Amino acid sequence: MKIAGIGWHKTGTTTLGHCLREFGFHHRTWEPKDLALWKDGNIERLMSRAAEYDSCDDFPWPFLFRELDERFPGTRFILTRRRDPETWFRSICKHADRTGPLERREWVYGHDMPHGHRKRFIEIYEGHNEAVRAYFAHRPDDLLEVCWEEGDGWRELADFLGREAPECPFPHANRSPVEQEETGRSST
Repeated sequence: MKIAGIGWHKTGTTTLGHCLREFGFHHRTWEPKDLALWKDGNIERLMSRAAEYDSCDDFPWPFLFRELDERFPGTRFILTRRRDPETWFRSICKHADRTGPLERREWVYGHDMPHGHRKRFIEIYEGHNEAVRAYFAHRPDDLLEVCWEEGDGWRELADFLGREAPECPFPHANRSPVEQEETGRSST
């Protein structure tokens, strides 16, 4: 069984990756080289890379959910999301404040920084989520939509994957100190 995390970046993809590894999946996460392959249209090479792993998440994999579905029948898809688009956008802005302008951000959004481009960034984020939901509308058993901020965790993942929930605490990985203060939880 293959698992594809197809939530947009800054939606808890790092947490999802930790969870999938805890379940024992050989996992591939964000790799700049993979995003460059996507930008160059080298989908075949990306599908070859995906074949080497049980699971994947973060860019470029959300762009490729249709191709993954076609190439690997029976794949289970997980759409991670934030509680609302504004929360997601604030996270993108905080990330951009730390990283500065990025060429890869321009590839995805048409702008190397989110500041001053809220509408465009949110349209792309929401458009992706809507496209995923529409694609799987008649196949609800193949898609799990989760939001860690709303309390989703081990139980939802375990049920979806047909596995036992781990005994360890649920990892909330890669959270900023501000996000930790807002929810009262720390990263693990």
